[in-house]
Amino acid sequence: MKYVARANRIKNILSTANIGASVKIQGWVRSRRDSKGGFSFLDISDGSCVAGIQVIADRSLPNYDSEVKHLTTGCSVEIEGNLQKSPGTKQQVEVLAKRINVIGWVDNPTAYPLQKKRHSLEFLREIAHLRARTRTFGAVSRIRNSLSNATHNFFQSRGFLYIHTPIITPSDCEGAGELFRVTAIELDNVPKNSNGEVDFRQDFFGRPVFLTVSGQLYAEAYASALTNVYTFGPTFRADNSNTPRHLAEFWMVEPEMAFCDLEGDMDLAESYVKHLFRSVLEDCTEDIEFLERLTPETKIIEPLTRFIDSEFERISYTEAVKLLEQSHQPFEVPVKWGTNLQSEHERFLCEKYFGKPIFIFNYPKQIKPFYMRVNEDNKTVAAMDLLIPRIGEIIGGSQREERLDVLQERMRELNIDPRDYWWYIDLRRFGSVPHSGFGLGFDRVVQFVSGMRNIRDVIPFPRTPNSAEL
Repeated sequence: MKYVARANRIKNILSTANIGASVKIQGWVRSRRDSKGGFSFLDISDGSCVAGIQVIADRSLPNYDSEVKHLTTGCSVEIEGNLQKSPGTKQQVEVLAKRINVIGWVDNPTAYPLQKKRHSLEFLREIAHLRARTRTFGAVSRIRNSLSNATHNFFQSRGFLYIHTPIITPSDCEGAGELFRVTAIELDNVPKNSNGEVDFRQDFFGRPVFLTVSGQLYAEAYASALTNVYTFGPTFRADNSNTPRHLAEFWMVEPEMAFCDLEGDMDLAESYVKHLFRSVLEDCTEDIEFLERLTPETKIIEPLTRFIDSEFERISYTEAVKLLEQSHQPFEVPVKWGTNLQSEHERFLCEKYFGKPIFIFNYPKQIKPFYMRVNEDNKTVAAMDLLIPRIGEIIGGSQREERLDVLQERMRELNIDPRDYWWYIDLRRFGSVPHSGFGLGFDRVVQFVSGMRNIRDVIPFPRTPNSAEL
């Protein structure tokens, strides 16, 4: 029996409110309430919007006593009926059921973990396979979908080509060494070479390979031929961090542009982020309003609207350090030129000092990867980070080093063997051009837009240290 093509989505039913229309809905029971008058109220959701739709099930239905009166939270149903004006104040329309077909029962209602009450986010993480059925995670999922669609619309409308870069790679783009190794070697029978080391020549790829931390290097290769490209995919870091801002598996959006300098890089990043904010406000107003009501202390709509209409601040790393030193704030980690800014430093600047998103650019070269273009002062590189209130860094990018001799010198400084990046060096030998790009932490943007405090609540199945049960 076919269902999907014949059903009306609840979002469309509620938006059109065509009184008297015949409708068919398919979804899950959120609750059932029986009336003394011989009928039942069913709250049905199909995930298309925050609101469910109320269905009136009269006793005259052939299966009312045998099935309808026994429906519990979580049962799946198909309902045909007519749309009528609701006398209640919580909804404008409701469905008077003519037929209710129970598709799937909850075999043990007392064991079903989702009931009509507010569950803690910590509890819902333990049942990640079911949490999308809650209003909260339904809203987050629709916001994530909207931001994904807006990403493709933004880059496609500007002539960027979407490319798929490898997930398995021999390269460590960031040089941090926090990598997940990929192997087909039997761990109870590890081959060794004459030095007693693991003989990766006998592994599947004949050499050590890892899950990627970035598609950037490969995107540079395609930008060197196609001018403007972008990737949008999963990336991985074996960083043993349990903060509300970190995941071991996360999604990155990474555009790469030939014939582009650092200023152009920041211009594109600002336009892209504003496009995301504008699109999600238009597409997911109801979802954002719902999430804002859940945590009234976290404002979502006002800052999104304000950030769209304001220019993002741009300051150099050196200026940022001076502002932090002059602030006399009791930071846990002291501020010092030449060291990485901490989350507390970043949030002070964008939340308290400027009160809006800010770009920090021209970082000390000793704290940045080898591929970032060295500035004329030979102390800093043409790098930039975009910081937003409540989250901190959401974008890291740079103008890439297009000069062959400088790139090779940077590799030697950082003890990187150029032979491991021979193909990347080739890009500087054959028609090199100035080029730039950035990586946007997609999950962090979802976290900001949804107001969720923990990044584990904005991705369907979070991967964190000691947590990969599903």
